[in-house]
Amino acid sequence: MKLSIIVPVYNMASDNKLNFCLDSLINQTLSDYEIIAVNDASTDNSLDILREYEAKYPGFFKVITYERNRHQGGARNEGLKIAKGEWIGFIDSDDWVSNDYYETLIKRGEETGADMVGSNFTLAHEHSFKVGKVIDSNTLEQTGVMDVEKRKKLIVNSGSLVMKIYRRSMIFDNNLYFPEDMFYEDNAVGSVWMLYSKHFELVSGPLYYYYMHDDSTVHVVTQSKCEDRIKAMEILVSEMKKRGFFETYKEEIESIFIRLYLVNTLFGYMIDGKNKNYAFVKKIKKGMVETFPDFRSNKDYASIPDAEQKRMIDLFIKNSFAFYVYYNLLWTYRRLRKRFS
Repeated sequence: MKLSIIVPVYNMASDNKLNFCLDSLINQTLSDYEIIAVNDASTDNSLDILREYEAKYPGFFKVITYERNRHQGGARNEGLKIAKGEWIGFIDSDDWVSNDYYETLIKRGEETGADMVGSNFTLAHEHSFKVGKVIDSNTLEQTGVMDVEKRKKLIVNSGSLVMKIYRRSMIFDNNLYFPEDMFYEDNAVGSVWMLYSKHFELVSGPLYYYYMHDDSTVHVVTQSKCEDRIKAMEILVSEMKKRGFFETYKEEIESIFIRLYLVNTLFGYMIDGKNKNYAFVKKIKKGMVETFPDFRSNKDYASIPDAEQKRMIDLFIKNSFAFYVYYNLLWTYRRLRKRFS
């Protein structure tokens, strides 16, 4: 079999989201492939929809279901257990792809001998194939036969795992997997996956449609999700050390850690998080300085936080409680000024 497409599904039945995604997969121009839809303990009628597709396309469309929600990482792992394809692809169940998406990627991979092929994507605000704002998931300078310098570029900005396909051997020969029971599983292992590619190719054109909608779980900031982001970064460092990559790519791993562990988590929590508490802020500082004590000397640090964030980080490292109080007062003032202006 040429390709296995793994689709984690959790509560995507409303507003035609799941059907539109699945129809884009059913209508691929590639002939020899399978769709593995994994129902991640949905509480709506997503499973009913999946069963309808399974009955209509027996053998070709396969459904896995279980009762405890394990998040996308767990769902993807379950799909990998039964995948038979020479190539493996993942897609989020609220997104969709052009009808030649997988054929185009596989053709590029087989023509070049690549073991990983990616595509850029377009932001979509409605269920259509109208091309909107185009985003570069990856860049051409990251492509070709991999060496240390290309891998350094790739792991710092690895792009989305779902906007790529992978040769089966790349995944299974290297025991690649996803952490379960958490958000941000891609942050935890995405850069690790990139280091096992021997040859990466990128096709032109936005063939993947990323759906922007209010129901997306990534749009809501909670302390629990911030905890998962911290956990993801801890897993990343652990995996890099365990697999022998840490020393070679230490500065790049530090860059990722600064951006996701410190900047995204700290400021996302302080701006949008509800019921903020100082203990969690202190935990972020402890993890940052213990893992990378000299992070402000990193070559990429100048381009990661903006000027205001740098000032805030300096205060945060010097006195995390003063940072916590000052930031809360600052954002309260700004919200009030905006409300009454």
